[in-house]
Amino acid sequence: MTIENVSWNKSFGGWHKQYTHHSAVLNCDMRFAIFLPPHIAQGTKVPVLYWLSGLTCSDENFMQKAGAQRLAAELGIAIVTPDTSPRGEGVADDPEGAYDFGLGAGFYVNATQAPWNRHYRMYDYVVNELPALIEEHFPVSDKRAISGHSMGGHGALMIALRNPSRYSSVSAFSPISNPVNCPWGEKALGGYLGDDRTTWLQYDTTELLKHNQQPVPALVDQGTQDSFLEEQLKPDSLAEAAQSVDYPLELRMQEGYDHSYYFIASFIDDHLRFHAQYLL
Repeated sequence: MTIENVSWNKSFGGWHKQYTHHSAVLNCDMRFAIFLPPHIAQGTKVPVLYWLSGLTCSDENFMQKAGAQRLAAELGIAIVTPDTSPRGEGVADDPEGAYDFGLGAGFYVNATQAPWNRHYRMYDYVVNELPALIEEHFPVSDKRAISGHSMGGHGALMIALRNPSRYSSVSAFSPISNPVNCPWGEKALGGYLGDDRTTWLQYDTTELLKHNQQPVPALVDQGTQDSFLEEQLKPDSLAEAAQSVDYPLELRMQEGYDHSYYFIASFIDDHLRFHAQYLL
């Protein structure tokens, strides 16, 4: 698997770099970003935090807005941010140009319905292809954690629950916690997977929690002034499911915070230190 470096910036003694590569899983060219802490200069292999972004985002939003590099450089943790969907000529998009389906809205599932199943296999990309690429080309270990925001928070929690042996810890900001029961999730899962709602359950964190037998330590932050709180995110469903199986989830309701990167930047250090407990 070959990669091409398209940009690089020194940051807190480490490096932020963007790469492109051809994805066999997604059947298109993809871009990802990686922050490499200064520890790699000493020949040290470092663990990786994978960050999954939300609707309309790309690899750039987190790296430019979250302010994670300073502490990641201090702790010695690499950060990898993939795009949120396949892109490029021939990749299907919502015919009405909606922001919550198609380009920028892959929802971290493997689509089964045409035309989406030709490209939209973000679950396999995040779980298998991208980590294999990162571990082949960069001085990183096989210690992984995963985190994300909104649609990406859904992706991080769901992926960790389905792959507990691959991730040491998981965290999320404002995750779509119960997508089978919210408008964003119903649109995306129905479009990518079809009308059989039983096939949706494998991608729903709340439903997966109810049957979990191998927990991954989890931290979730949710703002109380998030405009999507009640209709789309449903943290109460997440909390109830975790409580029903005594899952090690810490859910923090942060007074006055909204859905933006101002919220993420306010608490990203907490999340990095949380993951460091298990990665280092």
